Amino acid sequence: MEVISTNNEGEDENKNNENRNDNNGINANEPVYDFSKEQGGYYNQGEIPINVFEAKMHGDGWQYFSILIVNWVLTVLSLGFYYPWARAKTLRYIYGETEFGGSRFTFHGTGKEMFKGFIKAIALLAGIALLGNLGRITGSLTLAVVGGLLYFFGIMLIIPLALHGGMRYRMSRTSWRGIHFGYRGKLGELFGICVKGFLLSVFTLGIYSSWFAVDLRRYMHSNMRLGNCHLDFEGQGGSLFWINLKGVLLFYPTLGIYTFWYIKNLNNYYINNTVLYQDGRKSQFNSSLTVGNVFEVTIVNFFLTIVTFGLYMPWAMLREMRMVIDNVQLEGQFVPEAVVQTEENYADATGEDLLDMLDIGLDF
Repeated sequence: MEVISTNNEGEDENKNNENRNDNNGINANEPVYDFSKEQGGYYNQGEIPINVFEAKMHGDGWQYFSILIVNWVLTVLSLGFYYPWARAKTLRYIYGETEFGGSRFTFHGTGKEMFKGFIKAIALLAGIALLGNLGRITGSLTLAVVGGLLYFFGIMLIIPLALHGGMRYRMSRTSWRGIHFGYRGKLGELFGICVKGFLLSVFTLGIYSSWFAVDLRRYMHSNMRLGNCHLDFEGQGGSLFWINLKGVLLFYPTLGIYTFWYIKNLNNYYINNTVLYQDGRKSQFNSSLTVGNVFEVTIVNFFLTIVTFGLYMPWAMLREMRMVIDNVQLEGQFVPEAVVQTEENYADATGEDLLDMLDIGLDF
């Protein structure tokens, strides 16, 4: 990951050398940054320059292929019990190959932690499935209706539970430059957002779903921490609704070709409306993803996956991740050296496994 300064100072190297004093070669014209703690915060001497921090996805197709093959074989041979270890190993590889600001992420989760969550998640989903089949099991129409209602509300309530637990675990087990992420959201507040969003989306025949998605993302982003930094989301439901509406209206007239524009618009909407705050200083995420990027990666992945009878899938997955990540930048007065650890440990992976079973991804 490369950090690009947008300042124009220091263009003439010889002139800079003349301006250096005898104090360990420090440039007298450059501001000195002091990140010592004072009154619970961090301050600087001089203006912090605006820098651009780039993201980059490394990853090797053969390495990823070998990891997935071993995971698949051991999962089958163990009748599925190895799956938590396989998932932990996959996440550890993906995070370790993702770079930001010159440093790579680290995933610290273990198979043992995820196995415990795996068992709890299976038990919880099995209980909900049992409720949904009460009528079939007992032959009672009354129990069928009651069971169906309990199943519906059970699924509606388990999603915020999975999101909350999954975010707490994933963030706690992710670090960058040795600083762990954290999630400070409250389950009750998330329940309120989800119940309201589910019900209004049903009553409005799906129209409110765009506003629901924005409310959910804003709440989760605002509660994500990287030490003394936090994210926020500034998108509006109306903008997302327009993107989704165009995606639906233009899909059939263009025989699906507009899908490439839809993917680009949706990706850039989410990233371009994400900001990071550090001690009150705002930095902006930007995505330069183009329709051409989406078209090339999608078409090549599609044909090579078919031609190789699916063996190209690991390379296709890495190319999709690289397409998104390599086009992300953070621009602003973000100072990595001033990030300090503030978050506590959290080792319950139940939410993480529930998200995986429900096929709900955390687009970290």
